[in-house]
Amino acid sequence: MTLTVFAAFWAVSFLFVITPGADWAYAISAGLRGRVVIPAVAGLLSGHVLATLIVAAGVGGLVASNPIAMSVLTVVGSGYLLWLGINMLLHPSTPHADEFHEPVSSPRWAIKGLCVSGLNPKVFLLFLALLPQFTDATAVWPVPIQIIALGLVHAFSCGVIYLLVGFGSQKVLRTRPTSARLVSLLSGAAMIIIAVILLIEQLFS
Repeated sequence: MTLTVFAAFWAVSFLFVITPGADWAYAISAGLRGRVVIPAVAGLLSGHVLATLIVAAGVGGLVASNPIAMSVLTVVGSGYLLWLGINMLLHPSTPHADEFHEPVSSPRWAIKGLCVSGLNPKVFLLFLALLPQFTDATAVWPVPIQIIALGLVHAFSCGVIYLLVGFGSQKVLRTRPTSARLVSLLSGAAMIIIAVILLIEQLFS
């Protein structure tokens, strides 16, 4: 695998990373809640790494070729996003100065982040379709190792962007309760829309 291949993959991967989606919505939500951006983003990245390992192990192809398995993954992932989105609409974040000094449950935010990205069938299918396209069977590195390396490149890009999104929302909105509430509502709505789209796609696929 050459540096050119890495650069080409990074360019394609970066376009996906900067496109707002469920991960963005969750990172914004973490920023609005206070000091949970890092554990939340760590959770999101864990989901991407998990998807990479599944694809590298060859399990991804088996799951993708099994309609029942894909249906279960889609329904579970969509249901979780729907649940998160509804909760964000019912309990939108309205940060105040003293809120950032309250104790937070970092492990809880990390686990939720893992579920947001790890149960997102779009992430799984993206990796399944994208990662193998940039591998070379004749290269010195085995294909599974190449897939893991590419997945880590993608995870690095995700980490940078999600941290910027999370800390950016915290910095900009923590002193603007009304705006923070509106952004929280929009993030919740985005999660619900993504979940509904996934379910509709599954229904008509």
